[in-house]
Amino acid sequence: MSVFNSSALYPRFLLTGLSGLESRYSLISIPIFLIYATSISGNITILFIIRTEPSLHQPMYYFLSMLAFTDLGLSTTTLPTMFSVFWFHAQEISFNACLVQMYFIHVFSIIESAVLLAMAFDRFVAIREPLRYVAILTNGVIIGIGLATAGRALALVFPASFLLKRLQYHPVNILSYPFCLHQDLIKTTVSSRRVSSIYGLMVVICSMGLDSVLLLLSYSLILGTVLSIASKTERVKALNTCISHICAVLTFYTPMIGLSMIRRYGQNASPIVHVLMANVYLLVPPVMNPIVYSVKTKQIRDRILRKFKQQKV
Repeated sequence: MSVFNSSALYPRFLLTGLSGLESRYSLISIPIFLIYATSISGNITILFIIRTEPSLHQPMYYFLSMLAFTDLGLSTTTLPTMFSVFWFHAQEISFNACLVQMYFIHVFSIIESAVLLAMAFDRFVAIREPLRYVAILTNGVIIGIGLATAGRALALVFPASFLLKRLQYHPVNILSYPFCLHQDLIKTTVSSRRVSSIYGLMVVICSMGLDSVLLLLSYSLILGTVLSIASKTERVKALNTCISHICAVLTFYTPMIGLSMIRRYGQNASPIVHVLMANVYLLVPPVMNPIVYSVKTKQIRDRILRKFKQQKV
């Protein structure tokens, strides 16, 4: 077996942090650590509050639990390699480990997109059919939605990993980020990437592309329903129930669109810009969602404050 074939079977991948700033990684790692600590503790707090408060055992908060669990999964998936690069300057990752990380990053991203869509449906039902809200969104329906979102993500991403496994790579491959993404791995191949690229595009269209269209449709229906309410006070009250969810949607989709635009039109941009946008895409939603829902959702905020007061006593 030739050296190339041997290394192609066991290629090495090198993760990239912020090129040119290696001497400052110890300082850069401090805000990264704070972001991860806030994200993990915040989402665990949301899950704990909803789990221990019977009054929060309602459809809206079940969906919020799914969002918190997804954000927790996304944070813990990227955490090992981020700390490896910025704390220990250890850039190398095996091909199989890279594939596993890539798989779960994209699975949790697709699940988050679907959960945000489910939460939009929840808000639509709550505003359109308030008296039948609990009857429509039963525990069985919520469990079905949860299983469907997870099943879709797992099924869509698995073939992408299998296709990448069949490709050939350079003996040493330098990635663009401190974590593994599908579009980044494809760029390092030395064999034809056509099938993998087409399938990757199909996954995006069938998941986040479809979800974004349905989200816009959901909010057009919500807006139509709100405008049909006679009382101005009730209209404002109904819209206020959507504020947290709108913030979560913007927090998720804005960095994703920004990263796509940078990758397509920012070839001349500094590599640091690409890395920062990718970090924003994966790190900001998990840290912002628990903050937004804790601040804007009175029921969550009150329960958290009550727990802190009980701890002090």
